[in-house]
Amino acid sequence: MIQDVTRFSSETLAAASDEEVLRLSKSEPEAFAVLVDRYENALLRKARSILRSKEDAEEVVQDAFTRIYLYADRYKAQEGASFSSWAYTILTRLAFTRYRKLAKKRAVYVPLDPEVYERTPDTDHFLEDLTIRDEVLAALAKLPEQAARVLTLQFIEGKTQEEIAHETGSTVPAVKTRVHRAKKLFKEVLAEQTYD
Repeated sequence: MIQDVTRFSSETLAAASDEEVLRLSKSEPEAFAVLVDRYENALLRKARSILRSKEDAEEVVQDAFTRIYLYADRYKAQEGASFSSWAYTILTRLAFTRYRKLAKKRAVYVPLDPEVYERTPDTDHFLEDLTIRDEVLAALAKLPEQAARVLTLQFIEGKTQEEIAHETGSTVPAVKTRVHRAKKLFKEVLAEQTYD
């Protein structure tokens, strides 16, 4: 859509997909501001839910945007894995790394808020040393679309099951069932990837 546009307007950028804006930002760096506007608040909320510090969250979000921009050419669109899931993966990895460094600096292990664990599926299997592995996106891409979407909404975008039910026009019990089934499928796919 906007690949052929040498002069772009704010209306053109506003209508463009995240992937198109990211692609354009390689040649027109000012276009990247559109992605910052779209995701800054959501990424700040996610970072604060992990770090519990506004200042640390702001630094991690800034670092995440820097990496997204610098590594834009590494982004590959995959079925079931959107730009937003890629951005949340980068942010979450940076936030958990920062959390571990802060805990070591204080020489005391500070437990994460229970809400973080509740939104993380079976932390022993889903996360390894609180770092989201690259295989997560590949595994999500192998899941049926509905399963990948519900897992992305809850565990990558950090939405509650009530928000997912509202967004998908479903009920909370139905969302809970879908999440349970999707987690089971995800574990199977991840196990297959591990042994391949």
